Amino acid sequence: MQVEIIEVGPRDGLQREKTFIPTDQKITLIQKLVEAGLRRIQVTSFVHPKAVPQMADAEQVCAGLSHVEGVVYSGLVLNLKGLERARNAGLNDVDVSISASDSHSRQNANMSLADAQTHFHEMVARAREYGLTIRGGIQCAFGYYENDVTDDLVIELARQHLALGLDELALADSTGMANPAQVARLLAKIIPMAEGKPVILHLHDTRGMGLANVVAALEAGCCHFDTAFGGLGGCNFIEKATGNIATEDTVYMLHAMGYQTGVDIAKVAEVSKMMESLLGKQSLPGKMYQLLG
Repeated sequence: MQVEIIEVGPRDGLQREKTFIPTDQKITLIQKLVEAGLRRIQVTSFVHPKAVPQMADAEQVCAGLSHVEGVVYSGLVLNLKGLERARNAGLNDVDVSISASDSHSRQNANMSLADAQTHFHEMVARAREYGLTIRGGIQCAFGYYENDVTDDLVIELARQHLALGLDELALADSTGMANPAQVARLLAKIIPMAEGKPVILHLHDTRGMGLANVVAALEAGCCHFDTAFGGLGGCNFIEKATGNIATEDTVYMLHAMGYQTGVDIAKVAEVSKMMESLLGKQSLPGKMYQLLG
């Protein structure tokens, strides 16, 4: 069985890092990820540079990308201006999302959940006008610190998202609170609602349950996962949220379980070692890349 790995390291992996990675190095690492067999890569986000300085070169990164048959580059957009920027930068795939937590929405987007829903609908409508492929996401789908997220709320948001004609639906464990039972329970309800459209799981390993959640998701019928090389990542507005599940660790486990991904772990590990050097860190959160280094 084929499992799709969506590499989010160039965006989610780097967004919290204070050391600015030069644009040419970002382009190089994206090219190396392509060479490692990754066919979907989230390359940047179109946000205000004061909010996320690491993404200040979004247009320049997109301009430097090489067209490779079968490879899809996407960008995260948070508002209509970001959507325009992504379109003008030549991206055909955009990621738009809202938080299931009203508290997180106010902190992250300065909007109530109700206002964020209205804004989300406007962005999706505009993206459809432009003919873009739209991935709609639900942040904090598995919980937030104020305990204001319920399964029923997430299921209703998913229903509303899908009704807008999204191409894909993504559920993000932004805080790393998800557990395998919860993952299985939510996916059992949401995957049938998607009627064949991909449901993507975006996991963080904050509490060490990332790979266990992948297994639970696989058993529930999910076969699309966001990962980040070396386990980099975290939300700028969720202080305790640590890295994404590591691409190398996830792919190793999947291959050991008999799944196919088309990803060369050793080549991804080279990117992680490269980033280790660029960031001046002794190690990144991932485990397999250290064994392969």
